[in-house]
Amino acid sequence: MSLFSILDVSASALAAQRMRVDVLAQNIANAETTRTPEGGPYRRRHVVFKAEPQPVSGFQAVLARVQSPSGSSLPLDVQGVRVAEVSVDNTPAERRYLPSHPDANAEGYVDFPPFNPVEDMVDLTAAVRSYQANLAVVSAVREMITRTIDIAR
Repeated sequence: MSLFSILDVSASALAAQRMRVDVLAQNIANAETTRTPEGGPYRRRHVVFKAEPQPVSGFQAVLARVQSPSGSSLPLDVQGVRVAEVSVDNTPAERRYLPSHPDANAEGYVDFPPFNPVEDMVDLTAAVRSYQANLAVVSAVREMITRTIDIAR
C-alpha cells in the first residue's frame, strides 16, 4: 500500500464519518419534532457504510503479481469506505398524553420520535473519535512524505 493509497482510504473514511455526524446531529435536533412534511413525527436516520475497493496502481500493481514464499500472491486489496445509504428507522412512535398540544389526536395523544439520547450520544462520540483517528492517519502520512522529501534533498 502506497502512502497515497493510505490518504485515499483515510479521506473516504473522513467523508463517511462526517456524513454520520451530520445525520446524528439531525436526529438529536429533531428529538421532539412531532410534525414533518411527510406527516407524523420525525423518523430517526441511520448511516449504512459499505467497503469500497480502492484502485491499485504503480508499485502496488507490481507487488500484486509477486508470489510469497508459500506460493500465494500478496493480499493488496485496499478497502476504503463510503456511505451506502441513509436508512429511516421504522420504530413505532412514542405516544405521550398532551391534550393541549397542537398535534394531539382526538384522545389527546401526541406521537413523538423514538429517541434514546444515550444511544445517539454514544454513536456521536464514536463517529467523532473515528474522524479524529483518520485525521491522525492523514497527519502521520503527511509527516512521512515530508521526511522522505527532506531525506531526498
